[in-house]
Amino acid sequence: MKIRAFSAVACALWLTHCSHAPTQLEAQAPSASQASESGAASSATAQAPVRLRYPMARKDTVVDNYHGTEVADPYRWLENPDSPESRQWIEAENQLTFGYLEKIPVRARIKQRMTELWDYEKYGVPWREGSRYFFSRNNGLQNQSVLYTADSLGAEPRVLLDPNTLSADGTVALAGVDITQDGNLLAYGVASAGSDWKEIRVRDVRTGKDLPDIVKWVKFSGSSWTKDGKGFFYSRYDEPKAGEALSGTNYYQKLYFHKLGTPQSEDVLVYERKDQKEWGFGGHVTDDGRYLVINVTRGTEQKNLVFYKDLKDPKAKVVELLKEWDAEYGLIGNDGPLFWFQTDLDAPRGRVVAIDLRKPERKNWKEVIPQGEETLSTVSLVNDQFLVNVMKDAHSQVRLYSRDGKPAGELPLPGLGTVFGLGGKREDTETFYAYSSYTSPTTIYRYDLKKGQSEVFKAPTVKFDPSQYETKQIFYTSKDGTRVPMFLSHKKGLKLDGTNPTLLYGYGGFNAPMTPGFNVANLVWMEQGGVYAVANLRGGGEYGREWHEAGTKLKKQNVFDDFIAAAEWLISNKYTSTPRLAINGRSNGGLLVGAAVTQRPDLFGVALPGVGVMDMLRFHKFTIGWAWTSDFGSAENPEEFKALHAYSPLHNLKPARYPAMLVHTADHDDRVVPGHSFKFTAAAQAAQTGEAPVLIRIETKAGHGAGKPTSKIIEEYTDLWAFSLHQMGLGGEQSVAGDQAR
Repeated sequence: MKIRAFSAVACALWLTHCSHAPTQLEAQAPSASQASESGAASSATAQAPVRLRYPMARKDTVVDNYHGTEVADPYRWLENPDSPESRQWIEAENQLTFGYLEKIPVRARIKQRMTELWDYEKYGVPWREGSRYFFSRNNGLQNQSVLYTADSLGAEPRVLLDPNTLSADGTVALAGVDITQDGNLLAYGVASAGSDWKEIRVRDVRTGKDLPDIVKWVKFSGSSWTKDGKGFFYSRYDEPKAGEALSGTNYYQKLYFHKLGTPQSEDVLVYERKDQKEWGFGGHVTDDGRYLVINVTRGTEQKNLVFYKDLKDPKAKVVELLKEWDAEYGLIGNDGPLFWFQTDLDAPRGRVVAIDLRKPERKNWKEVIPQGEETLSTVSLVNDQFLVNVMKDAHSQVRLYSRDGKPAGELPLPGLGTVFGLGGKREDTETFYAYSSYTSPTTIYRYDLKKGQSEVFKAPTVKFDPSQYETKQIFYTSKDGTRVPMFLSHKKGLKLDGTNPTLLYGYGGFNAPMTPGFNVANLVWMEQGGVYAVANLRGGGEYGREWHEAGTKLKKQNVFDDFIAAAEWLISNKYTSTPRLAINGRSNGGLLVGAAVTQRPDLFGVALPGVGVMDMLRFHKFTIGWAWTSDFGSAENPEEFKALHAYSPLHNLKPARYPAMLVHTADHDDRVVPGHSFKFTAAAQAAQTGEAPVLIRIETKAGHGAGKPTSKIIEEYTDLWAFSLHQMGLGGEQSVAGDQAR
């Protein structure tokens, strides 16, 4: 068992063989000198574009006063996506965008290749409850992965829950599962159209049928069964007012217990704090069933509290074990009253400590695994051993330690990649993990802790030859001299002549590390001689708390400087040139792209900001936006307002020649509300003085990204890549398939 201190809220803001011979796309690339001389405008002129006529966006005279500074907000009306005027604008923008995309010759072939590559069997990491194993599987192009169960690893699995049957278009997704310790009951969350709101339902594993229990208005919460399987703990908000479900602020989360077979109206309120509207609660039952551990979070802040309740005593009160907002604490496991925690207290890269509930004072804590040079990622307790997943320069290493903290070996890995999984209970003698890299599809392994051996459990077959590609890690220097890592993936034998289409991705926030992982869409990009670059910016979690905090609040500009320096390195080292350089990011990464474009419009050929936080003065006024102030700061603070106003993408657009932009968002995004992208697009279209298009792609029946059906994912990536290649002068009739496909 491992209870992460990091709240689910923090996820807000957080898949062919080709020869070395040039493809037709590569053959049409301009020379390095032509590329460098053409500048940013060449992306607009390569296809002899016609200036687009954008839909009319009315400008209001709304002005806000922030600490004596007046700030205009002319597109405030677009914050309401359901008003008749907004709907008319949305429909007109989508008509313009999809009309434009449909005329790109290469679009259909990109989609064909993307679909072909995506059609391979994918497995999730298995786990065991009672005598049963559980895992997810997607046969290739299913919109949603299916949950299976099997009585043994060698037994024929059977379908336990198929989310694809819950809606005709695949927009209803599985949003979390929790299974009783005997493996007989499943509590599962269901989310519709990408919303963060979900319902929790209960299914009998033996019969495959649902029980009448339904729990509603759950958000940013899982469920946790009692050891006897008679009920589960969960957290919820009050039912929102009519019309505010997708935009109203989320405050006062409460922790409840649902007894099986009773209506939700009878659920027991376990814990709330009427004096703390921003506190969130996650209730987790320890594997021995003795304690309810309550993880207390405050937005996305990387610090938390830990309370507990003795479930053996019905009259027991909640005890505040860790009650200072001084660090991040994640429960690893327990041996009766002895609890092991992963923490960054006095250890910015993480360590493991033991706390005895009978003498919990800090002077009695025992350090089990001290801080090392690498960053502690996850720790689990299986076979009475600690399995420690660390990050070394943003890629995984797995080490084993005894219960007293003595090193007990290392788990060999194939290369520069990412490991996840490694779960289980103290008494288990096996665990499962997944390994993935930019050029290696996710492979599932079973690790026998008694024998100390790994074996492949499930290995995918994708229609490409990974030996034809390579990933390397370089380090570059940012504006202030900071050394920043970056992964570069591409075909072997790449020529450094400045002509390669390059996609630079970044995030840089919320302590989220950007580690290697396989994505079919990125492979399609690399098949065309493209370079896929991922910069590990400050603000992320690659090097622990100090690295994260160096990219927050008043230091947020460091993130943008790191990203801009990555782009400059790619150009100066001849990987690409401005007309062939696209930048991409989602959510906090969408903010990153927006800020980079407004600060250096001359540096990039294409910008693809997705579901971005673009209005840094008002983000905290919608849904869970208030929770991001721990990373961003707030415009209500005079000093933080100055920093936010200085880089807020919406407020820093001014008449200029901007690169081609394809903003993308979704109408059901209730995390980063679509008004951010709407307002930014309207302002960018008005500010564009060049010929490069500024378009917005507005997905319907989709949200921030979680649970998005496969069909919509393929369509979105197809449009992003087709748009980018077209702007780079590579969007003609030529094939985008690899040599093997031809």
